[in-house]
Amino acid sequence: MMTLARLTEVDPADLIDLMNDPRVRRHMPLATGSFGPEDCAAWVAAKEAMWRDHGYGPWALLVDGTFAGWGGLQPEDGEADLALVLRPAFWGHGRAIAERILAEAFGPLGLHDVTVLLPPTRGTAAAVRRFGFRPDGEIEIAGQRFLRFRLSSFGSEQYPQCR
Repeated sequence: MMTLARLTEVDPADLIDLMNDPRVRRHMPLATGSFGPEDCAAWVAAKEAMWRDHGYGPWALLVDGTFAGWGGLQPEDGEADLALVLRPAFWGHGRAIAERILAEAFGPLGLHDVTVLLPPTRGTAAAVRRFGFRPDGEIEIAGQRFLRFRLSSFGSEQYPQCR
């Protein structure tokens, strides 16, 4: 069973462990240096502020009560961007988690579009294409290049309740 919880509800040590895992960081070009307790506290506060300021943000993701990672929607250049960072042991759960986040985005949150930014290290982007995301250019953040993909609730066969 998957549960969406607030980041403030999980042990900071779990977040620190995830954010310092080299297998995870390989796909996080904006993550530099180590991620310690002070970094974690500031990061969680910034993510919680997204909920206050935009009405959405990332969740802590629990699978059968175990911290699997974090993910959700983040404001990025005026867009709601889907982010998903999982512990390697939970990489096989990505599709189900992304489906849940998209259902929240196009359902209760009432969003019309969601973007995904992928670093070029992610290869073909086949996973996001299977959801119906389409290429939507590139964006540069802090000197790093990302490929942008977009999914519209109006064109999505998976979310017909949102048309």
